[in-house]
Amino acid sequence: MTRQESVKIAAVQAAPVAFDLAESLKKVDHFSEEAAGQGAELVVFPEAFLSAYPWRYAFDSTIGTREPRGRQWYAKYYDSAVAIPSPEFAILQQSAEKHKINISIGIIEKNGATLYCTALLIGKDGQLLSRHRKLIPTGVERLVWGRGSGDSLKVVDVGFGKIGGLICWENYMPMARMALYQLGVDIYLAPNADDLPAWTATMQHIAKEGRCFVINVNQFCKVSDFPTDYPPFLPESHDRNPEGLPWKPDDIVNHGGSCVVGPLGTFVAEPVWDKEEVIYATLELSKLTEARMDFDPVGSYARPDIFSLSVNTKPGLNVNFQDS
Repeated sequence: MTRQESVKIAAVQAAPVAFDLAESLKKVDHFSEEAAGQGAELVVFPEAFLSAYPWRYAFDSTIGTREPRGRQWYAKYYDSAVAIPSPEFAILQQSAEKHKINISIGIIEKNGATLYCTALLIGKDGQLLSRHRKLIPTGVERLVWGRGSGDSLKVVDVGFGKIGGLICWENYMPMARMALYQLGVDIYLAPNADDLPAWTATMQHIAKEGRCFVINVNQFCKVSDFPTDYPPFLPESHDRNPEGLPWKPDDIVNHGGSCVVGPLGTFVAEPVWDKEEVIYATLELSKLTEARMDFDPVGSYARPDIFSLSVNTKPGLNVNFQDS
């Protein structure tokens, strides 16, 4: 089968309407339509785009204490999350099918009483191709998100390449990266919430290490993207902006830094900071083979006689029902 020579992708550096699932879904459809109109075959949204990364808020939880206000905001967060299946998930599927574009999107997924930080890949026919739950939430994220399991470490061949990826600081887990390399990832998706300069270097390292394209996509968001009564940004909050003053609507909460990196670690699209933008890049797929001429992390450099990695791909279930 003859494979296509290149593919155009879109990385959406934008913010959702935080805690408002219906309005955030409208933004997904808007950006998907725009990307498809520009000829993109894959559109990638940031971590927790549906429908909030709860910046600077631990839901009033401390060790040994949970306050009533925090429980109320957690309930809002839960209500703005996405169940699979659900009418809201069906809207995502319809966007992909209507615009004939593959959609990768970070969601807060609700399953039973638990929330997960999840990355979805939906095919241009509207079918769910993969669902990856963050293996280990970072820092205080662990208070509100559950842990994923090894069954979601996978890549999917969508015709122009094998797509996989990890969420935010999972990318600092060498063995998780190695699992994706072994599966042959070509287009590595990295939805995240890290706007520090060192993160860009991480993306370049992974691209060069894995000999793959890396799509690094982060939100650009401001205080005004959150409800006016969101606790961290209230004037009486102990939290303060970088100037040490109460937060103002135009203050930037996350600076972005989205970019696209080629398989030798060089930029296909340079990082974009401090603005909303859809970043387009054309991936020349022959560059994958060219880059692997002298390095392959699971081939010539793997040394399986010395090193080995075992991955448990069983679903993380603690209750299994069996017919007697």
